Amino acid sequence: MSTPTVTDLTRLREQLTRPDGTTILAAPGDPGYDVVTPWNLSKVVTPRAVVLAETPEDVAVTVGFATDHRLRVAVQCTGHGATGMTEQDVQKADVLLVHTGRMNSVEIDPATRTARLGAGVIWQEVIDAAAPYGLAPIIGSAPGVGAVGFLTGGGVGPLVRTFGLSSDRVRAFELVTGNGEIRRVTPTENPDLFWGLRGGKGTLGIVTAVEIDLVQLAGFYGGALYFDAGDAEQAGRILHAWRAWSLSLPEQANTSVCIFQLPPLPIVPPELAGRMTIGIRYASTASAAEAADLFTPIRALGTPLLDAVGALPYTSIGAVHADPPDPLPATEEGIMLAELPAEAVDRLLELAGPGSGSVQLMVEVRRLGGALGRAPEVADAFAHREAGYSFFAAGVLMPEIAEIIKPQAQAMIAAMEPWSTGGIMPNFASDVTPDERRKCYDEGTFKRLADLADAYDPAGTFRIGQVVRH
Repeated sequence: MSTPTVTDLTRLREQLTRPDGTTILAAPGDPGYDVVTPWNLSKVVTPRAVVLAETPEDVAVTVGFATDHRLRVAVQCTGHGATGMTEQDVQKADVLLVHTGRMNSVEIDPATRTARLGAGVIWQEVIDAAAPYGLAPIIGSAPGVGAVGFLTGGGVGPLVRTFGLSSDRVRAFELVTGNGEIRRVTPTENPDLFWGLRGGKGTLGIVTAVEIDLVQLAGFYGGALYFDAGDAEQAGRILHAWRAWSLSLPEQANTSVCIFQLPPLPIVPPELAGRMTIGIRYASTASAAEAADLFTPIRALGTPLLDAVGALPYTSIGAVHADPPDPLPATEEGIMLAELPAEAVDRLLELAGPGSGSVQLMVEVRRLGGALGRAPEVADAFAHREAGYSFFAAGVLMPEIAEIIKPQAQAMIAAMEPWSTGGIMPNFASDVTPDERRKCYDEGTFKRLADLADAYDPAGTFRIGQVVRH
């Protein structure tokens, strides 16, 4: 049980070499190693080696080797939620990274309305595969993120009020635990792991495949409408009107509001570039006529800079939030809110509205509740179903604002604390410290996850990244 030598890593490379002589293990400088660079370019990820896994057995071999040699194993697909390695991690050189991008099979069963997804699949691939059958997966705001990482964090998306958490629709996981064993995990097979994998992120092992239920949904009514926010009076009127409107929405309607400061880039519509705007996102599964009628009070607020709300195919669900598709050096802060009174909106305007000095790319408040607020059929480790809203700030670490952007976002979070539940969502916790990670869970859930981690990973092989440990 010693630290691995070069010879030991050579043995692992041999185990991961294919019959044609190619290997799926890459050390720094080898072809393939550059996949460790995550979508979030602010994260430093420099493991001792990366395994470009193609099968569950590849993952099992890697984890077994790591456990035997007291190494740690991290996992990454797209890297949207990557956790950076600390200077101590780099110095210890004891981290192997399993990259799941090559495990990208998608199997749709229209008869049972289910899908089986490899660990490297992104949501857009599932959307496109299911669409010919009039079926859809319940996804997050960005179709370009990895499905498995999103599901292990619970998964709050643009239709969360209508369908609940995305992880509520998981039927089964295929999981590699800390001893290198491949397990099938369902409500009846390894039920303790099934509980913890839905909300526990990477705590309990590496998911190599997942089976989910799909919904019959070919399209929806929604998108985003943008107003100019350069005038403080107008910005206040729009935000307060959105707040009052959001309280009255039925479950088939979903919404968020966002203060944007988008740069003049080719991917940004010219109407929105280089100015402060307010975007009101909307997604409804009601009939187009009913959904449009429900959105009328928002359209009545004034002349928009851009109105992109209408009947859309589900393949365009990403248009609701229009998250940036290209890698960025991003930073983010989030918090869950029990409520959003008028006083909180006023505070938000002071911090992020016209004249505030905000340098955030976006500051968002998302309406929750609805189906999210109900207990799932099978209990899980997601601890925030009672929240009424979420608050989120994100910025790009450009040189001229890099030193102030994160402290400013943290100040916004602190200012919203009077209305907070005290929690943060697991999928928005890549920037937090281990102590702050406790806010992803209530005390009982945190302890149960940590106890399960000790039971299934006593060697601490997965003690890195977005995990819960004592």
